[in-house]
Amino acid sequence: MLIPSIDLMGGRIVQLVQGEKLRLAFDDFEFWIERFSRFPLVQLIDLDAAMRQGDNAALVEQIAKRLPCQAGGGIHTIDRARQVLAAGARRVIVGSALFSAEGAVNAEFAQRLAAAVGADRIVAGIDTKNGRIAVKGWRAQVELTPDAAIPQLEPHVSAFLYTHVDGEGLMQGFPLDVAARLRKLTRRQLIVAGGIRSQQEINALDALGVDAVVGMAIYTELLAV
Repeated sequence: MLIPSIDLMGGRIVQLVQGEKLRLAFDDFEFWIERFSRFPLVQLIDLDAAMRQGDNAALVEQIAKRLPCQAGGGIHTIDRARQVLAAGARRVIVGSALFSAEGAVNAEFAQRLAAAVGADRIVAGIDTKNGRIAVKGWRAQVELTPDAAIPQLEPHVSAFLYTHVDGEGLMQGFPLDVAARLRKLTRRQLIVAGGIRSQQEINALDALGVDAVVGMAIYTELLAV
């Protein structure tokens, strides 16, 4: 399944390279909402909230009411997760809050969150940079691999989102061997992102039982949707 992404920063839809360099920015929300309206799921990320430099909460709410979204970025508390779900999101993506600074899985928080909103409405973000899980808008890392984190989080979530930060925005392809390895670790939905550039690649991931988030290839018209 192809899942289009909408990343928000400074009140605009943006595309960044490796989470740092701004490559594209758009203000025409109606155009993209209409374009993505036929998809069963859209990924909506508040980058400002993820980087702890403000938020785009009003935009998240507006878009989540009109598109079937899984929304993330800066969701660190149960209250915030509830707010995003109440705003219309189908699921919340939670990343940094699931991990401690010491590199451990915060299973206690994951369990409380699942009890509060339902495991079926939680996607665990296991974004990875240089083989280690990246947190705080990808600006920090913990000494933990996704392979170690997935089994511990499995009981508390409905899906895993793995972003290959090293390839994010570069459109150089996603490492299929990584997708195959992670697929074996969980029975939950597995979604991957980072560098995906073609329908053939999406088909190859689908054959593995993996869904694909695509941003840059759509916004640059490399991939027609």
